[in-house]
Amino acid sequence: MSTVDTVERAAGTPDDEQPWAELGLKSDEYLRIRDILGRRPTTAELAMYSVMWSEHCSYKSSKVHLRRFGDLPRSEALLVGIGENAGVVDVGDGYAVTFKVESHNHPSYVEPYQGAATGVGGIVRDILTMGARPVAVMDSLRFGRADAPDTARVLPGVVAGVGGYGNCLGLPNIGGEVLFDDCYAGNPLVNALCVGVMRHEDVRLAKAEGVGNKVVLFGARTGGDGIGGVSVLASETFEAEGPAKRPSVQVGDPFTEKLLIEACLEIFAQDLVTGIQDLGGAGLSCATSELASAGTGGMHVDLDRVPLRDSTLTPAEILMSESQERMCAIVEPGKVEAFLAVCRRWDVLATVIGEVTDGDRLTVDWHGERIVDVPPRTVAHEGPVYDRPMARPADLDDLQADDPVALPRPGTPEELAAHWLAVVASPDGADKTWVTEQYDRYVRGNTVAAQPDDAGVVRIDEETHRGIALALDGNGRHARLDPYTGAQLNLAEAYRNVAVSGARPLAVTNCLNFGSPEEPEVMWQFAEAVRGLADACRDLGLPVTGGNVSLYNQTGDVPINPTPVIGVLGVHDDVRTRVRTGWRGAGETVLLLGATRAELGGSAWAGVVHGHLGGRPPAVDLAAERALAELLAALAREGLVSSAHDLADGGLAQALAESALRHGTGARLALPDGLDAFTALFSESTARAVVTTTDPEGVRASAEWAGVPVTELGTTGGDVLAVEGVADLPLAELRAAWTATLPALFGTPEATVGSVPAGTVPTS
Repeated sequence: MSTVDTVERAAGTPDDEQPWAELGLKSDEYLRIRDILGRRPTTAELAMYSVMWSEHCSYKSSKVHLRRFGDLPRSEALLVGIGENAGVVDVGDGYAVTFKVESHNHPSYVEPYQGAATGVGGIVRDILTMGARPVAVMDSLRFGRADAPDTARVLPGVVAGVGGYGNCLGLPNIGGEVLFDDCYAGNPLVNALCVGVMRHEDVRLAKAEGVGNKVVLFGARTGGDGIGGVSVLASETFEAEGPAKRPSVQVGDPFTEKLLIEACLEIFAQDLVTGIQDLGGAGLSCATSELASAGTGGMHVDLDRVPLRDSTLTPAEILMSESQERMCAIVEPGKVEAFLAVCRRWDVLATVIGEVTDGDRLTVDWHGERIVDVPPRTVAHEGPVYDRPMARPADLDDLQADDPVALPRPGTPEELAAHWLAVVASPDGADKTWVTEQYDRYVRGNTVAAQPDDAGVVRIDEETHRGIALALDGNGRHARLDPYTGAQLNLAEAYRNVAVSGARPLAVTNCLNFGSPEEPEVMWQFAEAVRGLADACRDLGLPVTGGNVSLYNQTGDVPINPTPVIGVLGVHDDVRTRVRTGWRGAGETVLLLGATRAELGGSAWAGVVHGHLGGRPPAVDLAAERALAELLAALAREGLVSSAHDLADGGLAQALAESALRHGTGARLALPDGLDAFTALFSESTARAVVTTTDPEGVRASAEWAGVPVTELGTTGGDVLAVEGVADLPLAELRAAWTATLPALFGTPEATVGSVPAGTVPTS
């Protein structure tokens, strides 16, 4: 007698106890599943619904707010919008670019190396499913206090995982950020972005159409790693003593993924698929239900055809497994042999596991017995939707009233110089070479700019030199003080970083990292951030192409600072005209573009020198941001500036130090009239950039036309950063302070890789 929980058995045993709560479902959700099916679910069906209705997969707490992005005016550049694996944008000359950022936060706390590595692998496959060749990656990382013991455990593994997987794939890592704050202790943020390039006609969608077409599973075998994985792990708050649920984190194999990428691109070139989906969060449950739901609605799968690494896996475990490097394709019967031949050529395992059927049911059999019979839309697209209670944080008024204007300020030039060095040498402001030297930034040969430039720039056409620029930014301090304004400031910074390279900003992706949606104050922060981002995108004329929501980033009842990480894509008609970061030669004029006001709320100075977070964040002026971006693009086209660097965290102090240290060129400067030296150096007013030029009058004329204020600061040259009335900082002393911080905290990268637990780093 069979022990499998079949559909027939489920219909006849309505009172059997089921572990719905242990799988993360609420009682009303379980009752709704029973109502949909007209019976209790089988064990396999319960597994499918539990992972697909998890917060990570269903967006059940965020959907009502994310609709704002869908209400934005349609951009002519947008070819594929929200709802697919990634958005697609027209970048000219028949080229399309797809890009997206996603989170792998909780898995990276549990197992830093594999959590980060599989985060990179997953986002790369999302880009691949759109029909594009992945060409670059980026990452946005947040950790607890830099000198905390757990940061020393988590950070080296995460960085090694990001670098190890991306390097093995042969994808350059062209930018990102690494920041620290107590609020991320126990909840690091690992947000990974990938960008891919294709021709317009090569765009692919995730849908199962054509009755009789075959369902082909290809890539790695299915194992027990990651059962429930990110779909469950990212959908629950960590308790103060550690995660309440720790399903095994997925194990990545970048060498298998590299073969999978090349096989997919050849499959696309031969037009062998009608639909394709990667297996990431929720594994086969996601791929089968989403493909069926987005297509004609019917699919049948024989689960015992799925190639396994572990023969003891139950049907429910096979459906929930999040083993990596797997894809699911819909293939016409006449093209199956050609599809399989491509896979054999690339040594990629491929198996026909089912077919598209007439009707509106997704059915799954196991050894000839029916274990799943569900309407796929109810699994993939019609899960719970919650309009959760919201409440403005009770402490926000006091926090905003605690303005850093009352903090002690440096009273002498010596104190001012000391504060300057403290900001530059802080873990947030310090040189990130310790991280970036573990990443290959120039593999494939088309990287035009990478870290520490403000934006990563990649050439996509070697004849015309057309290219793209990307930036990824997210300031949680500003969002904590005002999530509406903070989200707009994060967008503005990424927009500005793309603009200083000379590119035209074109589209937006996002990764929204917040605490538990079951906390009304967190839900209010989330809703305000989404509203702010949507309003800013409307004002800047930028479409949101898609993104990711990461909730439950909290330990006990302490959430992280709201951290909306924003990616902006820009276009270069010719990357040879892109503007560099940093001063290269002597005798050039240093100009400050934009207006400076006394704005220190949430500033790096207040945080570094006083450990203070309070006040209101800088005011957002999107018209000024747009004017600055248009000016910078014009200056790049006309060849009027030799360098450009945006002003953000740390204000002018940080920008001047980084500009001087980039190529070891000093300057003699005077701060703007009408401002005290402290405000001029540490204010974080927006819509500002520092540029150098040999034609200051030409820049002034263009800036006047654009309506952008210009202030002359001085002239480049020498080996000292000299600011009149403040300090003469020898570059050697400045560099020593800037570069020493991360190595002092984490040792050498070689030593830290050696500290990663055995069995987590691939050895071949």
